[in-house]
Amino acid sequence: MSRLLLGTICGLVYGALSAASMLPLGFPDKQAALAGAFLNRFAIGFVIGAARLPLPGWAQGLIFGLLLSLPDAIITKAYAPILVLGVVGGVIIGIIVGKWGRG
Repeated sequence: MSRLLLGTICGLVYGALSAASMLPLGFPDKQAALAGAFLNRFAIGFVIGAARLPLPGWAQGLIFGLLLSLPDAIITKAYAPILVLGVVGGVIIGIIVGKWGRG
């Protein structure tokens, strides 16, 4: 499977899991919060699949997971949960794309 397709699939799954985990929480604009979380986590998978850095997959995932999670963490001031989940998800997706992605 191509790196881009695999990263996109991983991003869709990660985004859906992230949004689903937020369903029980209360937000002033819940629809915007869920959409933002989904899109952020989807973007992590997509960018990891699209990018070609001269690094191991896990390191590429760590970098993109951190960089793409930083804006949300700064805006919400919920640094630890957003950054930790972004980095962990990025590393997992980086390993998957690095191991099974082709081309």
